[in-house]
Amino acid sequence: MIALYVLPLLLQFLFQKYVEKNNIYILAIESSCDDTSAAVLHNSKMLSNVVATQKIHEEYGGVVPELASRAHQQNIVPVVHQALAKANINKKDLSAIAFTRGPGLMGSLLVGTSFAKSLALGLNIPLIEVNHMQAHILAHFIDNETGKKPEFPFIGMTISGGHTQIVLVKSYFDMEILGQTLDDAVGEAFDKSAKILGLPYPGGPLIDKYAQLGNPKAFPFPKSKVGGLDFSFSGFKTSVLYFIQRETQKNPNFIAENLNDICASIQYTIINVLLSKLKKAVAQTGVKQIAIGGGVSANSGIRKILQEAEQKHGWKTFIPPFQFCTDNAAMIGIVGYLKYKEELFTTQEITAKARYVINE
Repeated sequence: MIALYVLPLLLQFLFQKYVEKNNIYILAIESSCDDTSAAVLHNSKMLSNVVATQKIHEEYGGVVPELASRAHQQNIVPVVHQALAKANINKKDLSAIAFTRGPGLMGSLLVGTSFAKSLALGLNIPLIEVNHMQAHILAHFIDNETGKKPEFPFIGMTISGGHTQIVLVKSYFDMEILGQTLDDAVGEAFDKSAKILGLPYPGGPLIDKYAQLGNPKAFPFPKSKVGGLDFSFSGFKTSVLYFIQRETQKNPNFIAENLNDICASIQYTIINVLLSKLKKAVAQTGVKQIAIGGGVSANSGIRKILQEAEQKHGWKTFIPPFQFCTDNAAMIGIVGYLKYKEELFTTQEITAKARYVINE
């Protein structure tokens, strides 16, 4: 007779636990550089993804850390409020708070970290730290219209203004760095080349725009000879600088008269460096699934060459939607969701980390 009373209670308890485990709401916060972002995910589905871009850095030709930190302080409360409102949920519905611990600018990271810790403490819910680089790769696991998600193992290539890495992704939280930049990141190579041409910041998207109208083989630029799967772009930037100085001495209107061809040649060289390293990574690992991430993955040339690689090399490529290319909180949220399921929580003693290795 006792079992007849206990069984319904047990079933109710198990059902409640099932619902809790499969009805997860994550508020994610990203503040690693100059974009303040907050997102809400219901399990692996994005409900909102709000990004406040800091325009103030444009007049300085690059990100000014102190100004970025101050702007985060101004933006974070309204951005979080908008994210919750767009998701149509109350903060009391949240299961956990995920935030970018690093890598990034320390002042910017401190704003997001402090806010996340305070909110998690006030709501008495778990706190989840996220590695920004890991998030770029795992952004592919956010539910999207295509339904396409890479299978393990796959090769992840993160290309952004601050990072260039090739990573062997064995599982959600088991990643091995195969190669990375020894100096400048690929995004910096684009932006600095654009600055040499007199284009405004950020110049990478402008090079992409003009490159589509030019001849990619008009002006050959040297490629750095770095062994293995590592990268180097400092020498490339110098070669662009010397080339422009030399040609403008001959013809002061050289840039204006050849802008499309110059941009196309710059983009062609950089893309070929990335592609050659990917080919080596595939040959070295035998893995033919390629997933890219980071702001430079929005570049039309890179997207085109990877799509062609599916046919030419038999690869299976994964390119994120544009909103998940640049820094955003949705990618932080998906890592938060995956960690929540494994109960990989952190404590209130956690601190921001400007240098934070992906496999640390």
